[in-house]
This record gives sequence, structure tokens and C-alpha cells, in this order.
Amino acid sequence: MATDTVKIYIIHGWDGSPEEPMLDWLKKSIQKTGVEVLSPHMPNPEKPTITAWTSLLEEIVDDSRPCIFIGHSIGCQTILRFIEKTKKCSRILGIVLIAPWMTLTEQTLIEKETRKIAEPWMEDPIDFEKVRTKVKAAVAIFSDNDPYILLDQADLFKNELGAKIIIEHNKYHFDPINKIDRLESALSEALSLISRNKNWEKKL
Repeated sequence: MATDTVKIYIIHGWDGSPEEPMLDWLKKSIQKTGVEVLSPHMPNPEKPTITAWTSLLEEIVDDSRPCIFIGHSIGCQTILRFIEKTKKCSRILGIVLIAPWMTLTEQTLIEKETRKIAEPWMEDPIDFEKVRTKVKAAVAIFSDNDPYILLDQADLFKNELGAKIIIEHNKYHFDPINKIDRLESALSEALSLISRNKNWEKKL
């Protein structure tokens, strides 16, 4: 198996886009290493649903290749829910989760429409143990001033997923509104996963 067969999938968040500066920067930075990156437009991003988003991953993920997933916000949940249910991806090298959440702050949920969209994502549980058995490594990155999620989510992902936790300072929700156009820690972790795969190959 050659290193260049590794494929990375970057999944944007709610009301997001693969063209967001930070995600676009991540994609282009990884591509410079020669690794293929797919960053799809997720369906109906203003009103994301679990079925539509995980179904798209089921369609596009190439099971013949080792893969790495990078997600932002609700894109992280999409990745976890896909991994939990799919029979694909027997070689998941790792996942990098940027601002992942299972619950949102009450302030975020004040608007009725926002709550309606978020509730299925918050109430439909994920079998984290099943995800852990399929993933070699997990990293979760949070900001200490995220307006939508509390830092107790870091404990959840550490305890339930065994994720390495990184806390960034003053990065909000890693979003374009707050002019977050790059995230060195996410790139570093992704490159580390790629490097681990190279070392693994040498042992074959």
C-alpha cells in the first residue's frame, strides 16, 4: 500500500461551506504534501439532517483506501455517526474534530428554528465505543471562548472517545465571522496522522 493512497475528507459545519477560509487553507496545506483531499458541499447546510449528511459520506468515501477525517462543528458529528454505522472504512487512520459538540448552549438554542434543527443531533445518541474500535487516533480541538459550546464538551470527547484534547485561545467557533482563516493545530495533527501511516507502511 503506497502512502499516496491515503485520502482525507474535510466536512464543514452547519450553514458552512468547504470554501470557508480555514477549511480551504487546511485543504490546500494538506494537498501540498501530495495527499488527496476531498471537501464536499454538504446537502442543505442551513438545515442539516443526520440522514442526509451521513448518507453523503456513505456515497463518497472510498473504502479501498486508508482515510483520515477532519470535521468542523456539526461536521464532526456527521463523521462520528457515519463511522458508527458504516460497514466501510476498515482503515481509519484518525479523526480531527474542530469544535465538536453533542450539546449546545441554551443561548444558542433560543431561536425555535435553531432548536428544531439541533435537537435530533443532540438527542440521537452516538455509540462512542463502537467509534473507538474503528479509529486509530482521535483529536478534538476547542476554543476557550466558543459562543456555542461549553468547554465541558472537551471532557465528553476525552472520556467517551479517548480523544487528545487541544484548547485554543480566543478562536471563537473557528468561523469566518471571527476571521479565523487557519488552524495550525489541526494541520499539525493531520500531518502527524499521515506520518504515522508512513511509519506503519515501513513495518509491512
